[in-house]
Amino acid sequence: MLKIWMRRWGPAILMMAVIFIFSAHPSSELPGFGIWDYMVKKGGHALGYGLLALAYWRGFGQERGKKLPAWGLAICYAITDEVHQAFVPGRNPSGLDVLLFDNLGALLGLLVWEHIAKRRQEP
Repeated sequence: MLKIWMRRWGPAILMMAVIFIFSAHPSSELPGFGIWDYMVKKGGHALGYGLLALAYWRGFGQERGKKLPAWGLAICYAITDEVHQAFVPGRNPSGLDVLLFDNLGALLGLLVWEHIAKRRQEP
């Protein structure tokens, strides 16, 4: 029973840990990407929350009606992550990150995966 649960929810737990670890680093320890810094970091938000939403959906058993709860959980985690960043030196919580980058990343992750799944089913 635990093995089945871990197979379904393990990826979500792993993604939450990865996001937490990345956001726990003080800003002085974060690498810079020059003129691409903003795009790389915000793209990282979108990618991370896209993968997290997919991992939550997997945890729910990949049922069609469970994409909305998977997206909602990803946004809830994004909110808690921004609160967490308020306690990390040099980091600030950003509602824009949640509303735009994390939200769109989670949504796009689920939509792209759905598109790929449909294409696989076509003869």
